[in-house]
This record gives sequence, structure tokens and C-alpha cells, in this order.
Amino acid sequence: MNPPEEVLAYQDASIEISASPDVVYGLISDLTRMGEWSPEATGGTWSDGGSGQVGDWFAGNNKSGEREWTRDCEIVAADPGKDFTFVVGGVEHNRTWWSYELAPAGSGTKLTERWWIVNKSPAMQEATPEQFQARVDLTRTMLGATLAAVKETAESSS
Repeated sequence: MNPPEEVLAYQDASIEISASPDVVYGLISDLTRMGEWSPEATGGTWSDGGSGQVGDWFAGNNKSGEREWTRDCEIVAADPGKDFTFVVGGVEHNRTWWSYELAPAGSGTKLTERWWIVNKSPAMQEATPEQFQARVDLTRTMLGATLAAVKETAESSS
């Protein structure tokens, strides 16, 4: 899923993985495992019997240094082997979006992780411009680390 033209911040990263799009999708859409790959996300739990379909919600758990937090997120795209996207706080608040796009690449998959902010969360509204930019820069680093870890898992299990 591509971001709208007007965003406050945007980052993306891509990697080629020697595993099928279905295998890679199975990993990134299993939010309970995100803590295995992300430097910040520690995992998630589905809300109200959700399983990763559009409209389902999950609680995303995160940790950075001593700070821990949980955010409710809504799945907005769930197209196996192609696109898994969610928005923190749900579509209604239209804040931070995370998208995982998959495309065939030779005998494997090109995985692109996108992150963008349309509206700042209350915490980000309080941040100075320097703090906000530091968050954008940190996210760029985290995208690369997450994708490399997903690649390692996908290729070792294929």
C-alpha cells in the first residue's frame, strides 16, 4: 500500500529473500513473532479473535531502552503473498502506517517495508522538531534491521 501524497514523515527499505512470497507473508503477518525481527516491536496479540484479516485489531507491544508501550492497530490490507498493512490507532485516527509489500523476484521475493506518518500521535505532537527527526532516522535504521532478520528466518526455514 502506498502512502498518500501528503505525509509528515516517510521511510522505506527493501530486500530480496530466497523464499516464496507466501512463505514471507506468513512470517510478517504473524504479529506474535515480530519481536524476533524488530529492534523495537516485541510482538503483538490479536484482539477479539482477530487473525490478520482486514478490519482485525491487535495490540502491538514495543520496547526502546527502558520505555515500553502498547498501541492498538487496525489491519487495513491483508492480501496473502502481496500486501500486509496496518495503521496504529486505526484508520479513524490515521496516524502511523506500516506496510509490507511483497513481489516475486526471480525464484524468491522482494519485500518492501514502508512506514509513514499522516497525523502525529499525542506523544509526537509534544516532540521537538529534533526529536521528531530523530524518530524518523531511527525508523530508517530499524527497517533495514527488521528486513535482514526476516530474510534470515525465511531463508533458514525454506
